[in-house]
Amino acid sequence: MDTSLIIEKEVIFEANKNQVWDLLTNPNMTKQYMFACSVVSNWEVGSPILWIGKTEKNEEITYVKGIISEFVKNEKVSFSMLDPNLGIKDIPQNYAQMTYELTDEDNGTRLTLSQDFRGTEHAEKRYKESSEGWDIVITAMKKILV
Repeated sequence: MDTSLIIEKEVIFEANKNQVWDLLTNPNMTKQYMFACSVVSNWEVGSPILWIGKTEKNEEITYVKGIISEFVKNEKVSFSMLDPNLGIKDIPQNYAQMTYELTDEDNGTRLTLSQDFRGTEHAEKRYKESSEGWDIVITAMKKILV
């Protein structure tokens, strides 16, 4: 299996699952580390998930949209994702697949994230930009959950 376009990261937080889950799913929390974007969803399988932020002109914009495909509260969420502003076709095969999974550790909670760009339009460019972005995001997340 070609894994060259899959981002995989693991982070251990000195926090319990509830705290890490809140970090991932609470719009007030995501706004602090996800480039000022609030995540919006009802967290039910088949429902939309959106990252909403503001432009430089202070206009509200959807930066990422997708559909929840798997959800187990405080454990795992998977969803599709697409930046509707990239100018690529809004078709299912252009949506990357994202999964957050939490596991208990002796010293806290492990977040394992996987983002799969295989088969998407401009996959290499999107992979590279997201990979660089995750380094910034994870650093910010760790500052929030000290």
